[in-house]
Amino acid sequence: MPWPVTFGGGMSLSQVRSGIDVAVLRHDWRLDEVEALFALPFNDLLFRAQSVHRLFFDANEIQVSSLLSIKTGSCGEDCAYCPQSARYEANLRSEALLPLAEVLAAAAAAKQEGATRFCMGAAWRSPRDKDIERVAEMVREVKAMGMETCATLGMLTDDQTVALKQAGLDYYNHNLDTSEDFYAEIITTRTYQDRLDTLERVRDAGINVCCGGIVGMGESVSDRAKLMLQLANLPKHPESVPINMLVQVEGTPLHGVEALDPLAFVRTVAAARVMMPQSRVRLSAGRNDMSDEMQALCFLAGANSIFYGEKLLTTENPMTQRDKQLFQRLGLHLGGSRYN
Repeated sequence: MPWPVTFGGGMSLSQVRSGIDVAVLRHDWRLDEVEALFALPFNDLLFRAQSVHRLFFDANEIQVSSLLSIKTGSCGEDCAYCPQSARYEANLRSEALLPLAEVLAAAAAAKQEGATRFCMGAAWRSPRDKDIERVAEMVREVKAMGMETCATLGMLTDDQTVALKQAGLDYYNHNLDTSEDFYAEIITTRTYQDRLDTLERVRDAGINVCCGGIVGMGESVSDRAKLMLQLANLPKHPESVPINMLVQVEGTPLHGVEALDPLAFVRTVAAARVMMPQSRVRLSAGRNDMSDEMQALCFLAGANSIFYGEKLLTTENPMTQRDKQLFQRLGLHLGGSRYN
């Protein structure tokens, strides 16, 4: 159960929850407000984030997902952080779309370790219709195993989106990556509006949205604030908000960029929690380079989801046993109901 809180006027927690929707679930944030949020004293920001978090979630519960690269490399995009781009020499071996049996074996292993959601990622700018047919089969079979399903496949057409919905896809991941102002410094082969259009298409089809970004790419604090502003001011908050810390890969343009202050990352997590209080805020890429103490601060700031498994697409991720040991030390338990 969430931490007991005493509220004025004899209000119960359920009454506060119903009333806080109006007070907290906003889609009209202003940039000056968000920049002020980021600028709060660290303790004040974490207190505010943790207070909001406890109104909507069990503060000691973590939802676990697993992410598998079902098609690796040879991507035509030029995302400056990504070793899967065909434009960079990142010493990555390209692989065709995996066979169904291999995907299902990975999903079964993830479920055995406690993951409740299985995410499938493919390095495509835009998949072909015949690719969608194969991914849809994967979605149906993984869903039949009793797991939530998620996919990240690039830009979709209306028909492709409907096909994935009909197959039972629960979530579609399509990150904004950064602010619109900084976006051209990172990607030139796809516009910011392309990404927003894909999110709208997914939402219109009735698929839940997983959308966040990457910090530590050389962006300013204002850029991080603008990213959170864009996400929180969508017509509906993403159900999942992955916050990634840049993993620097040799051969990509962002290799060698100045490392991000860990507390700046925690501030971003806290801002996401305050601005999108009912969303799952997920610690995603970069955890392999985070200390246990940094991750603990992120959980205190309102992160309540992670990815299990030794790989996140193509980059290193903490081993499952290390995560379980950390959860035990922190008194965290696995959980998470559908769509929250």
